[in-house]
Amino acid sequence: MAEPPTYPAHNRDSHRPQGHVRPAVTGRIAGLDLVRGIAVGLVMLRHALPDLFTGAGVVGVVMFFALSGYLITGLLVDEHARTGRINLRQFYLRRARRLVPAMVALVAVIAVVTLVFDPLGDRGKLGRTVLFALTWTGNLPFGHASDATFHLWTLATEEQFYLVWPALLLVLAPRRGLLVAALGTVSALVATVVWFRHAPDLAYSLPTSWAVCFVIGGATRVLQSRYRLVTPTWTAPAALAGLAVLSVIPLRGHALTYLVAGPAIAMLTAVLVIAWRTWTHVRAWPSRALVWLGTISYGAYLWDYPITLWLRAYLPGIGGLLAIAPTIIVAALSRRYIEKPFERRRAPAAASPPPPQRNL
Repeated sequence: MAEPPTYPAHNRDSHRPQGHVRPAVTGRIAGLDLVRGIAVGLVMLRHALPDLFTGAGVVGVVMFFALSGYLITGLLVDEHARTGRINLRQFYLRRARRLVPAMVALVAVIAVVTLVFDPLGDRGKLGRTVLFALTWTGNLPFGHASDATFHLWTLATEEQFYLVWPALLLVLAPRRGLLVAALGTVSALVATVVWFRHAPDLAYSLPTSWAVCFVIGGATRVLQSRYRLVTPTWTAPAALAGLAVLSVIPLRGHALTYLVAGPAIAMLTAVLVIAWRTWTHVRAWPSRALVWLGTISYGAYLWDYPITLWLRAYLPGIGGLLAIAPTIIVAALSRRYIEKPFERRRAPAAASPPPPQRNL
């Protein structure tokens, strides 16, 4: 989940709803935080009310994947346009500062809770749990141990995207890189679906099942740089309606989850990003709440699943709903006392504006 960059003037358009203003030269983009808040809110609803919001987890995760593709592609393409190169060392240092401290804090707390209370009865898997979580391999067939860290497969998928995509852009121009990425990810997706045709849910956490969603986000950003992408006022509400419908449809256990639902969610997310990418202020109260949730979305995503499982172990039935409040509190504390301090410790960059940051 990436925090918003600021884009140069040629990436903006004048077609925006009343009550929202264009972004300044620097600062957060509330519209992208709004997308992020909706995504993590859907994930939390899936954990709290799994029988009602059966597809909300898939929808929220894919929204994050598409937004990540959009933001990271913009960061890399803009840097290459300014300097003629991509500083991979600085890129990975920024990613590490943004992602690692909160992840280490989560794993440390999971280790303590498991050793002291063992609410999930998986103390014997603790070593594997810590190893797979901190090496971002939880999305590989051998990379899962405790259920408390199962959700980290998404972060592993994002980290692997960080490894492949910048290198591809270094070798190829953005459009050629996107073409190669599209062909590669679609081929990998089809191969994955064919391989797991008798048990599609086994492909759920594999990176090849979702990589195309990053490409859709990246393509949106590249096309935005070349064309004046404008959406009619009805497209964002229509996209939201489509995401809402998909959130209550079971999206696990079928090949169409990967072949159809994932790309469709990514494209609906792209519509929202295009429509809202110039919003720096959101006035309506429900939207402001979601924007704020978007600013703490990385911590919320990290903590909601383990807290939900722990509470359900002692309070079956209502544990999921009770997890919402402590998740938000812990995420806000994580943002203020762990994530922000490490973000401020950046090494001076060479004549370049602050890059976008990341919160899954």
